[in-house]
Amino acid sequence: MKSFLWLLVGVAIGFAVAHKVNETAKGREFFSNIDQKARDFGEAVSDGYRQREAEIRSAIQGD
Repeated sequence: MKSFLWLLVGVAIGFAVAHKVNETAKGREFFSNIDQKARDFGEAVSDGYRQREAEIRSAIQGD
């Protein structure tokens, strides 16, 4: 239970710090950059999944 409390405290402090950083121009730019990288990564994972799924379907159908 004590570890969970520390986890919650850490999350709350992290949220507060991120909120303060986001109030600055450089902070918004930083978070925008991280957001774009996360979206790019998600798209790459999705594309790889769809490509692999197509390969497996093709192998199963015998094409």
